[in-house]
Amino acid sequence: MNSETKAAAIIAAAGESQRMKDIDKVLAPLGGRPVISYVLAAFDDCQSVDHIVLVVNEKSLEACRKLIAKERLSKPIEVCAGGKRRQDSVAAGLSKLKQCQWVVIHDGARPLVTRGLIEEGLKAAQETGAAVAAVPVTDTIKIAGDDGIVLETPVRQNLWAVQTPQVFRLDIITEAYQKAKGEVTDDAALVEQAGYKVKLYMGSYDNIKITTPSDLLVAETIIKHGK
Repeated sequence: MNSETKAAAIIAAAGESQRMKDIDKVLAPLGGRPVISYVLAAFDDCQSVDHIVLVVNEKSLEACRKLIAKERLSKPIEVCAGGKRRQDSVAAGLSKLKQCQWVVIHDGARPLVTRGLIEEGLKAAQETGAAVAAVPVTDTIKIAGDDGIVLETPVRQNLWAVQTPQVFRLDIITEAYQKAKGEVTDDAALVEQAGYKVKLYMGSYDNIKITTPSDLLVAETIIKHGK
């Protein structure tokens, strides 16, 4: 990407970490470093990303600011407080952006993101203005009713598990948020609701999301064996 089309990154890290035993998962230790430090390092290393907005919960603001100062990263990083819902936090991040054409949105709880995954997303987004990392589903999926009775077994080859990074042209994601109705956990879903096509690109099975303490053990194993 040239200097006129550089991207900004929004790292959504304001979750309540309810399954992490009162520990903010993005500050949890992973291989001797906080989870979020891996994410910041990957985006700092990506030449196409011009600046970063880290959105955290109110109680972690000061800790994250101190962490960033200690890490001495090269890119401008702004830290702001998020909202109750993930989409409120992303909206807070969007409000901080100026003069960028592309936005890369990533979960702060996915520490094993790589520069390559970010760059591939930016390339894929050129086709439709929106692209998301995803991996083919390896399990058979059943659709069931409230009573637990199977209604349908969709063809597995058409199913993908969506991850982040998710990359959008700024005008597209801004419009999608302006038109947002109801609660969603996926930014691409809002873009789809707004009538835009979303391109899937190959993510990584190592790009796991930290949700429980056991996920930290899995991530540490991946790091030790080279992600």
